Amino acid sequence: MHPAFDFALRRLREHADTEHLSGQAYFGKSTTARLGVKVPMIRALAKELGSDESLALALWGCGIPEARILACMVMPATALDVKMMNAWVADFDSWDVCDQTCLNLFCRSALAWPRLNAWAKQDSEYERRAAFALLACLAVHDKKAPDSQFVDTFPLIEAYAFDGRNFVKKAVNWALRQVGKRNAVLCAQAIECAHRVHAQASPSAKWIASDALRELQGRPNVRSQA
Repeated sequence: MHPAFDFALRRLREHADTEHLSGQAYFGKSTTARLGVKVPMIRALAKELGSDESLALALWGCGIPEARILACMVMPATALDVKMMNAWVADFDSWDVCDQTCLNLFCRSALAWPRLNAWAKQDSEYERRAAFALLACLAVHDKKAPDSQFVDTFPLIEAYAFDGRNFVKKAVNWALRQVGKRNAVLCAQAIECAHRVHAQASPSAKWIASDALRELQGRPNVRSQA
């Protein structure tokens, strides 16, 4: 076992908060093996530990949600390969672990973009959520990606807007809104995408589109597309 593994778990357990833990189920987080540690503390511990691939693998393997969030913060993005990313996504059983992993790790990998289609095709609720959570994170953090790369994701959003599972539809909506907030040109195109989604008329599609339109249509400097 990695020499820092016991130290990391001890620190997590020292900051376990039963009061915080009691509210996690209300927000739809898996409470299995959860300690109740808040993310700012996990982030501070990750900064203390530094980048460490073998420690990240050990933390992920223990199955504790907060340890897995810590793992995604100390894992070097350059150490990822497709097999590892797929394995971690298959392990997701809570939306916060999914989202934190996409935010802190996957969106910093050069392997991220091809994972969108691959994970969206999976039937698992959290694997499909990972595709759209990752897209939302890329929309915020991938500063070099051209607008055309995001426009190319609209068919993916439209294809899975039918999925009414809570953690999927919320991620699809999140992705659509974040792409639209990237700049005025993408905002206009995201609004058009939202109208196409709404026209699908399923309950989830109408919710995804209506919620996105409420936010995007009120943004300044939205340019119409020719």
